[in-house]
Amino acid sequence: MTGRTGQFVLRLARSDEDIVAAQRLRYRVFVEELQGDGPMVDHDARLERDRFDPFFDHLVLFDEAWEGDHIDSAVGVYRLMRDDQAQRAGGFYSADEYDLSALKATGRRLVELGRSCVDSRVRGGTAMFHLWNGLADYVLSHGIDVLFGVASFHGTDIDRLRQPLAYLHHHYLAPPEIRVRVQPGHFQTMDLMAKNAVDKTRAMVSMPALIKAYLRLGGFVGEGAFIDHDFNTVDVCLLMDTAQMSAKHRAYYTKGRVA
Repeated sequence: MTGRTGQFVLRLARSDEDIVAAQRLRYRVFVEELQGDGPMVDHDARLERDRFDPFFDHLVLFDEAWEGDHIDSAVGVYRLMRDDQAQRAGGFYSADEYDLSALKATGRRLVELGRSCVDSRVRGGTAMFHLWNGLADYVLSHGIDVLFGVASFHGTDIDRLRQPLAYLHHHYLAPPEIRVRVQPGHFQTMDLMAKNAVDKTRAMVSMPALIKAYLRLGGFVGEGAFIDHDFNTVDVCLLMDTAQMSAKHRAYYTKGRVA
């Protein structure tokens, strides 16, 4: 999978150097910007990594106009892990946070998305659109039925997030047959306000752009939120059932996909 648009080249990582470039971008965003950390983060080399990296496909957007080292030319990234890859990895990454039993019991073709980020120097431009096009191509090429993965709110102050979390709970809970739930012992309810007390405008203003994008495409959320103190985030699990996407959503999702 390779696509070129102007200064950008999108491809699945095909070398160790490509993966290191993705990990350097993740470090800039998740560690330097958002003050996250983790047991395998390499602060000396400025790489954000974990034990799952060898099992994921890495969809990486490179800026060919960048005049520095290749390691700093990655400006967008998605980690993608199909169910067959998860078997080799010993499970999905998000299984540490969410009970995925209901989802796996469907027997449908799954792909887990994670570590999605865009460099600040191209944020707000077309970078995320290129990544979405590449993701659409990947989904179609592998016959994926359900996409899922955690997305994050910055910070761990639940009271500050009660509007958006309650809005998600009351309006976007996944259907029971694919509804994942936060693991016992870590469950943080999102039912923090009565439905009629939630201010939609305030909730949406507080919603990260990535979560809003999934909702526009017909996405859902699992039950409960997970407080990740290492990464200084509150996580929700997003799910998208390709069979339930409306014709409008499907056309948007697949238009202009990378060949």
